[in-house]
Amino acid sequence: MRYLIPFFLAIGLSACSPLNSGDRSSGQVLPAAILDTYVAIANAAYEDSLITARQLEQSVDTFLASPSALTMQQARNAWLAARVPYQQTEAFRFGNRVVDEWEGRVNSWPLDEGLIDYTAASYGEESDFNYFYSANVIANEIIDLGGITVDAAMITPQLLAENLHLIDGVEANVATGYHAIEFLLWGQDLNGTSPGAGNRQWTDYSLQNCSNGNCDRRRDYLKAATVLLVNDLEEMVGNWQPGGAAYMDLMGKGEQAGLATILTGMGSLAYGELAGERIRLGLLLNDPEEEHDCFSDNTHHSHYYDALGIKNVYLGEYRRVSGELVSGASLADLISQQAPAISAEMMARLEETESAMQRMVDEGESGNTFDVLIGRDNAQGEEIITRIVDALMEETRTIEKVINELALVNVSIEGSESLDNPSAVL
Repeated sequence: MRYLIPFFLAIGLSACSPLNSGDRSSGQVLPAAILDTYVAIANAAYEDSLITARQLEQSVDTFLASPSALTMQQARNAWLAARVPYQQTEAFRFGNRVVDEWEGRVNSWPLDEGLIDYTAASYGEESDFNYFYSANVIANEIIDLGGITVDAAMITPQLLAENLHLIDGVEANVATGYHAIEFLLWGQDLNGTSPGAGNRQWTDYSLQNCSNGNCDRRRDYLKAATVLLVNDLEEMVGNWQPGGAAYMDLMGKGEQAGLATILTGMGSLAYGELAGERIRLGLLLNDPEEEHDCFSDNTHHSHYYDALGIKNVYLGEYRRVSGELVSGASLADLISQQAPAISAEMMARLEETESAMQRMVDEGESGNTFDVLIGRDNAQGEEIITRIVDALMEETRTIEKVINELALVNVSIEGSESLDNPSAVL
């Protein structure tokens, strides 16, 4: 198995001892032990997300204190490192109400970047669906659009979270989270489905050699967004501690409903979210705007770690950024005992998904990133992406067999029109 941990992850990360839930060789696997492992992995993955977000904040502080091409690249590297553990937490979405209600604050996409900062002429000045499409908060201290007035004289975490994020109820008005920070560090990717990521200049943050104006306010926005990301992750770490909101919500469901929650998250991420909204939709439309990490061209890694997160939950194993392993009783153990044929099938599905994702990552590392692979008339790219979609769909079908084998009820796996009704998308 190949773990694609960027080299900079191994530097300077604090470590916690593994949390082990149950003895996997002691006989019958109990649902309560599986839930304990699930919580332990959630704790570890969100703690790692917080650790790397704090390192991102430190790198941003260094960049703002001494702007240069080098310190900007270091901040970008820190952002890329922070994505590795966070993407693996997405398997805790969909079934967990507390996570679902919170997730939009940190990982909403796609975003209309004109809300935040300057854009190229090709972006346009207005949208039929979004009054704030080109509001440019960084350039304007007062915003008065569509009957909504925002005092943005002081760019603070509170302004971003309470007054700007999803303003006017428009999902594309993303003012906070990883992707807002990504845009601020990389800028727009103007390469379409050709190779190349965003190329924002470090001088956009220089007070002495300011490019594109409003460098002081751009600095304030970047700092506020990173502070807010850390604060939000601190909240989610607390939610998974004993007595926290996510912990209590899960444990209050009972064992069978708890297992249903685990499999709801696995299936919904694999099928509707990852195979559908994040992957096949972009291929159907040949549209780089449907790329998840569209400014940095990091999408091949984000998709890989999403899939790995599903595998982590099923196997009851999570490799921390420190290298330590969190492991315990798992669904894999239970199904291996109860239905060996389904167990073997599930393992094969997970390995095929990982292999297909690995091929995409290898292409991405050579310059054929996700936006290149989904380009029109790219036959090789279509084959690579279609293999991933097919693998995730087969994985979901086997997840459904696991659900049936355990006689679980109230499991609703989210779909996607790109898979279920592609003609409507086209």
